[in-house]
Amino acid sequence: MLGDELASSMATRFTWICHASTATARLGAFPGDEAIDEKGAAQAAAATGSIAKPERVWRSPMLCARQTAEALGLAGVVEPALKECDYGRWSGRTLKEIHSQEPGDLETWIHDPTSSPHGGETIVHLIRRVAAWIDDHRRDAGHTVVITHSSVIRAAIIHVIQASPSSFNRIDIAPLSRTIISAHDGQLRLASMGCLDV
Repeated sequence: MLGDELASSMATRFTWICHASTATARLGAFPGDEAIDEKGAAQAAAATGSIAKPERVWRSPMLCARQTAEALGLAGVVEPALKECDYGRWSGRTLKEIHSQEPGDLETWIHDPTSSPHGGETIVHLIRRVAAWIDDHRRDAGHTVVITHSSVIRAAIIHVIQASPSSFNRIDIAPLSRTIISAHDGQLRLASMGCLDV
């Protein structure tokens, strides 16, 4: 019983870490399941020890998240709900390329979060799956580290601050950035945003 009381009194804090840089991200292309690049690996390794010790670590099942976790010296539990947004046939293609070949579809996707002209996941669906995961864990006591993707962190922010899904493309999340979300009695708050110390 004492343990239950102690757990309930502990603050809930999530540190969301965006995976290290990839070659696709540097090209400004839609991501897929890819490795981190050499520079990203070095930066992640340099940031080892800059994260407060967590009670638990969750990570996306995708390669860049696994490699980032390893470089940071963290062994995360794989969680499919934290995977990258599925960009369908646009994965690996640059915005410039899509704009030249499918300008109408790209314009629709930018302005309509319920659309999926690429044949993959809509932004609304992404936000819902991330929100469901957060709501399942918002009362987890102590410090949780989540290693995932820019799209997932943007979806988390939208859920926490109750913003419109149309805000998705107005949020930038850098590689190896840190976004902290806290909760008290299950009430979520965006606490801070910044970069890991490298």
